[in-house]
Formats: sequence, C-alpha cells, structure tokens
Amino acid sequence: MARSGGGSSEILEQAPLTVALIAINVLVYFLQSRGHNTVVVMNSHTTAGAQPVQGSVDGHFGLWGPMVSHGEWWRLITSGFLHASILHIGSNMLALFFIGRGLEPVLGALRLGLIYFVSLAAGSLGVMILEPGALSIGASGAIFGLMGAYVVFARDRGISVMQSGIGPVILLNLAITFTIPGISKGAHIGGLIGGAAIGWVVVEFAKRRELSRTPAPIAAVCIGAFVALLAIAFALARSKYPAA
Repeated sequence: MARSGGGSSEILEQAPLTVALIAINVLVYFLQSRGHNTVVVMNSHTTAGAQPVQGSVDGHFGLWGPMVSHGEWWRLITSGFLHASILHIGSNMLALFFIGRGLEPVLGALRLGLIYFVSLAAGSLGVMILEPGALSIGASGAIFGLMGAYVVFARDRGISVMQSGIGPVILLNLAITFTIPGISKGAHIGGLIGGAAIGWVVVEFAKRRELSRTPAPIAAVCIGAFVALLAIAFALARSKYPAA
C-alpha cells in the first residue's frame, strides 16, 4: 500500500494531512516546551500514575481521569497532541509519517483524518477504562488506530499482514507496550481496536456504491463514533471520580 521514492514536494502532494498532523504535533511540542512543562516522562505516553503538575501544559491539557470528571472533557482530545520528550514525539512522528504516507494516497485526506480522530477518541476511552488515574499524553493511540486500519485495508486487498510489514510492527509495539513500564496500555489497545473497527466501516462503505458516491455518509458515521466515544469516556470518568 505504501509508495516509495519522491522528494518532499511529492510527499506533501501525496500525504498532505499526514504532513499537517506531524507539523501540528511538533508545533504543540514546541509550545509545550516553551510553557515550562515540568512533567518528565522517561518512557512514552504516560507518567505511569503520576499526577499532573499544577500550571504545566500537561496539567491543563493532559488526559487525567479526575479532571475529566470535573468537566474538563477537552483533555480527551488535547492529550493526543502532547508529548513528554524529544524521544517520545520523535518516535511517534516517525511512525505517523510512514503509516500515513502509506495510507493517505489510498484513502485520501478526509478518510485518513476521520480514522485518526476516531482512533484518538478510542484511545482516550481505553485510558479511562484501564488507567484513568494515570496522566496520559501522546499521539500513539491515534497512530495505533492507523495501524489497525492498515491491517483491515491490507486484508481487504488480499495483502499478507505479515509480509507487508504492518503485522510485525504491531506485534513489536504491543510487546513494548506490555513490557516497558510507563506506557499507556489503554491508549494503545483502545486506539488499535477503534482504528480497526472504523477502518472496517470505511471498507464496507466503499463497497456500497450508493454510500460511496459522496463522503457525507462515512463522515457522518465517523463523527458520530467520535462523539460517542468521547461521551462514553467522559461518563466513565464521572462514574469513577464522582464529584464530591
């Protein structure tokens, strides 16, 4: 599914949304660093149970169940654009570049974006299910979702998941998730499942000519799924951390 070769202009032409998402994440990381964020994370995606530092960027926008339950629902989204270190954002953006560059020329920017944000929301729900008390940040939930969607599209086209390379990549990342402390299992698992599920929906819509003539039907379904996932995650946070 991936295309090889070409310079930066060709990459921008083939995968403009992927480039834009990387640019946004890098810009936010720069602003995050300028904001004197004091939360230090040695591994990727979470502080492994630590609480956000008052006044830090993470403290206002990182995913943390107790504050989500107090009405700060935006953390379910904004946390996906924060990163803990150069290593964290570097590894995530490298993965996003290769997966997005493979998917976007096939799907188009709109469908890729819909899958990305649904996966982000699914990852946030996964955090609220498995580790709501841990501060969680990073784009890897959404990126795991793109991996899940990649598997669905590869299988639909009769491409071997293992031979294509995406299978080993997912297995390796899952192994890292479950063996290295401080990585958000909920975000990774939730994003992977959410991305695979919405990827299947996109494939099924594409097979139905009456539904694939315009992007409106798939956009409506994905936006509905995005809102529903956020609502469930918010309700779950409220149930686990009821207001005093």
